[in-house]
Amino acid sequence: MTVLVAGATGNVGGIVVRRLASAGVPVRGLTRNPDAVLPAGVEKAVGDLSDARTLAAAFDGVSAVQLFINWGDQSEVVELAVRAGVRRIVLLSSDGTPDELLEGKIRESGLEWTIMRPGEFAVNKIDIWGPAIRAGEPVREAYPDIAGVPVHEEDIADVAVAALTGDGHHGRTHVIRGPEALTHREQIRLIGEAVGREVKIEEVGHDEARADMITNGFPEEVADHILDYFVEWVDTPPPPVSLEAIIGRPGRTFAQWARDHAPAFSPVSYS
Repeated sequence: MTVLVAGATGNVGGIVVRRLASAGVPVRGLTRNPDAVLPAGVEKAVGDLSDARTLAAAFDGVSAVQLFINWGDQSEVVELAVRAGVRRIVLLSSDGTPDELLEGKIRESGLEWTIMRPGEFAVNKIDIWGPAIRAGEPVREAYPDIAGVPVHEEDIADVAVAALTGDGHHGRTHVIRGPEALTHREQIRLIGEAVGREVKIEEVGHDEARADMITNGFPEEVADHILDYFVEWVDTPPPPVSLEAIIGRPGRTFAQWARDHAPAFSPVSYS
């Protein structure tokens, strides 16, 4: 039976789609973009999680589905999954701001369910620090010495694939974080090592960092959301999490993530 993956072109969903297709699992990628290009062998479904009326065809013949929180009422989507005969549902939620209404609906659905709560996405560093690093400028950072545990998006995807296709995940909520606590200063140093040059840091105030993020394209509410976490981590940093029991190996380090994404910080190869 087919696995439906919502957000099939996203940072996590795109990897999940490729993993399943490579393993020979019939997979259907759900996207809002009718022009989206998915990997060979992946069926495309066009629809929007905020409007269950657009999803009936997408759920036809589906045995398992991965959803993600869409900051709207997705109760009808869960009800559609039940009516369509879906057996297993995996939700990409959030460690910091989980959608408790949707999580509750899924837990009460009668389906085999798994909740994934990833913490800080390492890939967000591309948008936050990338513009300065690509320009050869110092990273303007308000909280250089707070510690975070950013997680590689590949690890999030590996947890999703395990929950969608394996046993032992029903009824579990997986908190997904990186394997080590690193300050922003240490993270920036590791990115510098990956790109082969020192990246300097210019310490600025909270409001200046917020203005920089907005200038770089972050909506105001998103900039505030991220910086609120940083303020919280000054006194209460998040602890690392081991994923070995879930995916059979330790999580990828931030140094590995930086090497994997070094082109994204290069002024030559990234656009």
